[in-house]
Amino acid sequence: MPTGWRLTVSKCFLIPQRYVLGLMGFLAIVNAYAMRVTLSIAITEMIKPSNTSSDTNYEDICNVGTSNSTNNNAVTNPDILYDWDESTQGIILSAFYWGYLITHLPGGILASKFGGKYTLGLGILSTGILTAATPWIVIISKGDWKWIVVLRVVEGLGEGTTYPALNTMLAQWVPLGERSKIGSLVYAGGQIGTIICNLVSGQLIKATANWASVFYLFGGLGIVWFIFFQLLCYSDPKHHPFISDKEKEYLEKEMSSVSEKPPPIPWKALATSIPLWGLIAAQIGHDWGFYTMVSDLPKYMKQVLRFDVSQNGLWNSIPYAAMWIVSMSGGWICDWLILKEILNVTGARRFFTCFAAIGPAIFIMAASYAECDTTLAVWMFTVAMGFMGTFYCGMKVNALDLSPNFAGIIMAITNGIGAGAGIITPYLTGALTGNNTVSEWRMVFWISFGIFTTTSAIYMFYGSGEEQWWNNPTRIDKDTKIISLESVKYSGDNKNLENLDDPKR
Repeated sequence: MPTGWRLTVSKCFLIPQRYVLGLMGFLAIVNAYAMRVTLSIAITEMIKPSNTSSDTNYEDICNVGTSNSTNNNAVTNPDILYDWDESTQGIILSAFYWGYLITHLPGGILASKFGGKYTLGLGILSTGILTAATPWIVIISKGDWKWIVVLRVVEGLGEGTTYPALNTMLAQWVPLGERSKIGSLVYAGGQIGTIICNLVSGQLIKATANWASVFYLFGGLGIVWFIFFQLLCYSDPKHHPFISDKEKEYLEKEMSSVSEKPPPIPWKALATSIPLWGLIAAQIGHDWGFYTMVSDLPKYMKQVLRFDVSQNGLWNSIPYAAMWIVSMSGGWICDWLILKEILNVTGARRFFTCFAAIGPAIFIMAASYAECDTTLAVWMFTVAMGFMGTFYCGMKVNALDLSPNFAGIIMAITNGIGAGAGIITPYLTGALTGNNTVSEWRMVFWISFGIFTTTSAIYMFYGSGEEQWWNNPTRIDKDTKIISLESVKYSGDNKNLENLDDPKR
């Protein structure tokens, strides 16, 4: 029971500590996405105006109106505008994911061994510092894109630990009955971060006539979040100094399958797990479509639909608002369907994951057929991203189902492999859209359609919501020889070791 100052502090909290963690985890993702997405909006105002529409006679280039002009830049100071072509922009936008991919697995291992508090916190802190330093690096290097690529790679290295570390903490704090709701809340921070970044960035750049302001703002917020997170959150309930006895006892009862000490990682079992490979496939499909939207939708809205920066920020935020609303309601619906036994966990995860893939596949592709009808195009993107919101109560929390003990490692593997899409999509888009015609962008969206449908079909067949046998640290596998010594009571004739390799134990 908390005593002294711990008791006093515990009485200051009106909500349980697992919800405090959920809120701070949500804000972690908000900050992570805001810092990641900032460049996607800012880069449209960092480059010199394009004259593609006046120099070519392509029939599928949207006409330039008085309010929507490619040359309608908010930033007019030529000293902070740079001559980066579409391919170079693609490399710059993809650079973040080069580093992001690398630190997923190390981040998961570190979080499993030492706890997620510092792994998550230091990752966000480093990204915040580097985001705030971005304008200084760009200006000092005189717009040398290679320096910006290096900076973004290092930012990605810091942020790559975010999901594995957070998943490790959630696995220690969130019981099964609250998994979809809290998981959807936390991971929906991606949409809120994107919405806030798009809205604020567009207005701030226009008001200041300088793209640097957005990097200072969101980098600073990341640093502030780190301070509060370190004060309020802990890796697990056991080490939390002012958790109430009632909540601690509840979590001990509900989280009985979670090992207090990190068990050895069953690498071979992970590599041969069919449900895990189904989860990886679904992650690749989602990330391909999502990163295409995050990195390239601002460019589409400026270069094709011809929105200025404030319009771009506004209309870019609407699809993510729809995604957030659906993700939150989807979490409640998913838990209700499971609670009422209308769907089992496997059926729920498959249904919502496929719903989050097929809908976006159709409507993102259909948006290109809206051509220059800006209203219809925005609504198509909005519906597409709304469908994508059910991803969070589908496969995003699936790692917690498969193995609470190794949720961080699973997240590291799936999210890390999926991050490869973030490397490919911006560069591929830049290579395919040199003239920014509707037909060029249509090809980009058709590719997304194919990847969405293929990967969701794989998950539909092989995805699972059942806890896997290798989650149990007491299980002895004949090949990997994993033994938890704490669980074995030795006797003279070792009779307690009998049948430990029986899968039913």
